[in-house]
Formats: sequence, C-alpha cells, structure tokens
Amino acid sequence: MANPTKHILVVDDAATVRMYHRKLLGDAGWATDEAINGVEALERVLAQDADAAFDLYVVDINMPRMDGYSFVRELRKLDARHQAPVMMVSTEARSQDASSAFDAGANCYLVKPARPAELVLTAALLLGDAQATLKAAEGVRA
Repeated sequence: MANPTKHILVVDDAATVRMYHRKLLGDAGWATDEAINGVEALERVLAQDADAAFDLYVVDINMPRMDGYSFVRELRKLDARHQAPVMMVSTEARSQDASSAFDAGANCYLVKPARPAELVLTAALLLGDAQATLKAAEGVRA
C-alpha cells in the first residue's frame, strides 16, 4: 500500500519564493499549500478538518502582520496534531537568527536562497520520507 501524500504549508510573504518552494516540494511528490504571513498560516492550520494536519511547515522569518518566529511560537501552543516539524528558511544568516528560530520551536534552519537539493533533502528527512531522501541525496552529491 502506498504512503499517503505528505502535506506541506509554505509560509512566505514573497510570491516568487512561495512559487519556488512549491515547485521544488511538489516535484518531490508532496502536496503544498501556502500562506503569505503567520496570521494567514495560523488561520489555515486552525481551519483544517479534525482528521487533517500539515506534515511540515516551511517558514520565512521576516513577514508582515506576524513574523515566522511568532508563528512558530503560536503553532507550538496548539494541540498535538499540529506539531509537525518546522523548517525555517530565511535570508537572515547570523547564528543568532538560527538560535532564535530553534528557541521559537523550529527543527532546522536554512539560509535563502536554499539550494534545491538541500531544501528537498531537508524536507524529506523531516518528513521521514526514505525514498525522497535517497533521491534528494543523489542531487546533493551531484
């Protein structure tokens, strides 16, 4: 029996970044949804049916209305079904930015622009998708 498709929420205020991440993640075989800031992301999370939940969140830091740190802190207050891994992807490259992401509850931190193979490999590892991990690892080695 095939594994059900993993569902990823991409949260970024830049349309081109959302499109880029959705393309890479979609090409890897995962379903994606998007939000333009933390407020919209929380609304999408809370609007899910009781039997549905995102499997991974790919989150920018600098966004209007609610930044990525605040979104992750709010997400971590929700019930267990919403506690999927968080990959923060930001242009902020200082070590304190990564530390702040981890303090907020993120599981990993990548600096933009993330290389395609690195983004997909990290997502595959966080999703526990062994087949996608092996395929993405080949791209990293190339």
